[in-house]
Amino acid sequence: MHADEVQPTRLLLDRFIADAGRAVALEAVWAHGSLALGDYQPGRSDLDLVALVESPVTETQRRQLVLLHRTLIADVPPAAKLHCSYVVRSQLPDVSRDHVTWAQGRLFERPVTAVSRRELSTGGLSLFGPEPAGLVAEVSDQELAEFIRGDLKDYWYPASAKPTRWLRDIWVDLGLLTLARASVTLRDGRLITKGQALEVLAELGAPAEVVGDIHRRRYGTDPRRASLRWRIRRGRLARTFVRAGIERTLSQRSES
Repeated sequence: MHADEVQPTRLLLDRFIADAGRAVALEAVWAHGSLALGDYQPGRSDLDLVALVESPVTETQRRQLVLLHRTLIADVPPAAKLHCSYVVRSQLPDVSRDHVTWAQGRLFERPVTAVSRRELSTGGLSLFGPEPAGLVAEVSDQELAEFIRGDLKDYWYPASAKPTRWLRDIWVDLGLLTLARASVTLRDGRLITKGQALEVLAELGAPAEVVGDIHRRRYGTDPRRASLRWRIRRGRLARTFVRAGIERTLSQRSES
């Protein structure tokens, strides 16, 4: 990020940490995803956080967290892209456990995925409290691969059969970038950024016009909304590529 882009993000994070600390007993706040990997794009990338807390979140605290996030979004609109899982320290080793999470404008429960845990254990960024390395158990290559294959098979493959979803930017972006990142991780165990995934997409034979579209929206300065005609064509190209790519990726394992 440029220097003039760092300050607003830092101020947002500082306010979030202060506000969250008044709602729950914070021990640490960690960043993973694009912020930790050095590919954060202000206003475009999500802020993926994990808050380590001392004790389970109560019903009263849940209501406080909802109010906290909604107020933060109202005051600082970029906070809409701030997602956070509130993980009880004693429950951190349990990889299957669901944790209270704020994401996409609502509070619900979900686990901290193997990908997120690998990011935290190998390069997570501490925004408050101790570093995640040493506290977050390392994820083996096999565990990581099993999670990625399951995500492709159970989530992304069925999604590729639903055309209307792919009219939206987020499905096109995440679908292609997830496939590219998955292909690299399954091949050699590395996690790559979304920016690096764009380069991999070209190697995988992704439609150049769709890759260019993603690059412009993530890194360019053109704010124009795509026409419906282009979104229909883009969606068809994207989901066809993703569907075939998943089939190829999953069949490679069965053949090995």
